[in-house]
This record gives sequence, structure tokens and C-alpha cells, in this order.
Amino acid sequence: MKKWFALSLTLVLVVGFVAACAQEADESANERTDEDVVTLNLFQFKVEIRDELQAMLDEFEAEHPDIKVEMETVGGGADYGAALRAKFSSEEAPDIFNNGGFNELQLWKEHLADLSDEPWVEHVLPLAKAPMTDEDGKIYGMPLNLEGYGFIYNKDLFAEAGIEEPPTTLSELKAAAEKLEEAGITPFAAGYGEWWVIGQHLLNIPFAQQEDTDAFIEGLNEGTETFVGNEHFENFKDVIDMEIAYGNSNPMTTDYNTQVTLFATGEAAMLQQGNWTENMIYEINPDMNMAFLPIHINDEEESNRLPVGVPNNWVINKNAEHIEEAKLLLDWMASSEIGQRYMTEEFAFIPAFDHIEASGLGDLGDSIQDYSLEGRTIPWTWFRWPDGASQDFAAAIQEYVAGQITYNEVLESFQSTWDNLKEE
Repeated sequence: MKKWFALSLTLVLVVGFVAACAQEADESANERTDEDVVTLNLFQFKVEIRDELQAMLDEFEAEHPDIKVEMETVGGGADYGAALRAKFSSEEAPDIFNNGGFNELQLWKEHLADLSDEPWVEHVLPLAKAPMTDEDGKIYGMPLNLEGYGFIYNKDLFAEAGIEEPPTTLSELKAAAEKLEEAGITPFAAGYGEWWVIGQHLLNIPFAQQEDTDAFIEGLNEGTETFVGNEHFENFKDVIDMEIAYGNSNPMTTDYNTQVTLFATGEAAMLQQGNWTENMIYEINPDMNMAFLPIHINDEEESNRLPVGVPNNWVINKNAEHIEEAKLLLDWMASSEIGQRYMTEEFAFIPAFDHIEASGLGDLGDSIQDYSLEGRTIPWTWFRWPDGASQDFAAAIQEYVAGQITYNEVLESFQSTWDNLKEE
């Protein structure tokens, strides 16, 4: 009995010791987890992929349990640039954020980490490298994707109105609008309540249609070029007048969501937007049959081109506490099977990398690829405009639409804005 009692006591002590060790190990593991988890703050502007991007980040966290990513989205009708500046002013600077490149790169360069040696750099398409490459050849951002925009048109509504071929000139586009209206269909969903729709994307057309866009912008900076008297900016009036004359009621109060919804529900036949609207349109109308038309400003062949470019880039705050983890996330986005799947299938992005094959693109992505392969594209130029100019440009266009100023005063306002904001 004594031996049995001694053995039992020993077993109790051993079990107790093992349990205590296990509890201590669990507590130690929990302590390590709490201490070792790195939190990255990601601040981004693409509202149309907010849910899909969050799902991708969840998968990244599952693969990297020691890294947590907190995402905040400001975009759509909100001013992302102003919100970002407020973050830095309040000492809440994010670890990862967006930058448009060119002038915007120079404005933020002091805050950006050099990404030239990252593994994804060798796969970036030359077109997509340019916005984030400085004068020394260093690269400070990873492109999100390639995008294009123009007038998205509903093929079924065009057929209903008896329009057999897509318009290729401004005159043909006006004729199509007349046919649509005669058939009881509103031709355009005009979103003039959004400054970026008219003050960036729409106004980009006369900039990009210049014989030498870079030389024209440089001429504006040097005072050798002007908006008043420029043929393409004079023609730009016809585009505004047409869209308003054949558009939805209350264009000045029509925001992004309303504009896209008008088109997606079949209440309008054309929409001045880009392929970033594709997911939203399909969510409302999975059977939408659509493609792109260029925003024509005259009847010349050169006008029949689609604006294609890099919408924005991922950049890293060089003063972030966890730069290596931030770099890991960007590389995972571009290099992992999961990241690439989200980029092409979930975001419906056209990749800006030569090692990622486009797949899962809808009608709009396919349309952009067709224009690109045919060489019928024009550049995005607003990243080279003076900081803050887009909002002032939009305000002048809105005043014209509201009947408060003449079109000549619009051009004079453009000139005044440029002269006041340009860097000397």
C-alpha cells in the first residue's frame, strides 16, 4: 500500500507539473503573439474594390499570422489627397498609401521608401514604370494596374435605337445621341457633381489630344502656350454641350454612385467612366452588354482613341516602423498565386506586370485591351498638372454648365488657375 501510495503521489505530481508547464507554455505563446504581431496601416482610395481588397488582406494575414493589416478607404466623391495630407499633419501617417506619380511623386518623394530593388520591379511594364521613376532612375511605387476610360455604352440600348455601328467621330456620336433620344432613351448619365469626373478625366482629353502633350504642358509652364485660342480646348466645348443637352436631369448634383446606377439600370445608354466601374455595374446588372467609345472632341481620326494609363501606385512611408513587412505585403500582392488571382479575377484589373496574365476580365477590360493592342490610346496627363488645379478646373466647368459664365471665361479661368498654381 505504501508503494502504491508513493507511486500515485508521484503520478499526481508529474501530471500537475506537465499541466503547469503546458499552461505556462500557452501563456508564453500568447504573450509572444501579442508582442510579435506587427500592424500595418494601409490607406487607399479605390472604393470599388474595397470589399475584395479586404478579403485579399485577410488571406495575407492567414499566411502571415504575425502581420495584421488595417485598411482605411477614402475615395469616390471624397478627396483622397486632402485626407492623406491630413493624416500626415496629424501624425497618423499610414505605412502604405497611394501616389499618382509624376508631379505627385515629387510632392511626396521625401516621405517615400526607395523600392528599386524589390523583386517585382523587373516585371513592371515600361509604361507603368514611368510615373514613379525619378530623375536618378529610382522607383518609388508599385503600379496598381492599367486602366482606361471613355464613354461606356450599352450595346443593347444602341441596337434598340437602331444604331448599328459604334460612333467613330464627334458628329457620329451626336447623331447616335439623337437616335437614342428619339427612341425614348436618355443618351448620357452625366456626373458633373464629381470634380474628378470633369476636372480630371473629361478635361484630360484636350490635353492628351495635343500634337505633343509634354511640349504643350511645358509651354503652359513657360508661358508660351495658352488655353484661349488652342484648337482642342476650343473644341472641348462641344463635348460638354453635347453631354448636358442629351444627358440626365440634374447633372450638377449627380454623384459617382448615382451616375453609375443610372447606366447600370438601363436608364441611360452611355456613361463617362472607366473600367473600375465594371464590378459595380455587373452587381446591378449581371447581363450588361457593354464596351467603350472614345470621348470625341472633333471628327479627326486622332480623336478616336481611348485614354489608358496607370491610375495609381502603392507606396511605402519611409519613416514607417515596419518597412520590411510593408515590402513583403506589396511583393505578395504581385508575386503570390493568391495576390495575382485577386488582381485579375476579383478586382478585374488589367495587370501592369509582364508575368501576370490577364484573366477574368469583363467587357470593359476586354475593350481596353482591344484599343491598346490596336495602338489607339492617348495618355493620362493630370498627374503633370499643378497641384490642386483639377478642382479649380472642375469648378469653372460647373459654372459654365450652370450658365454663370461663358465658355471663353472658362478658358480664361483655366489659364488663371494654371498660372497661379504652377511651380516657378
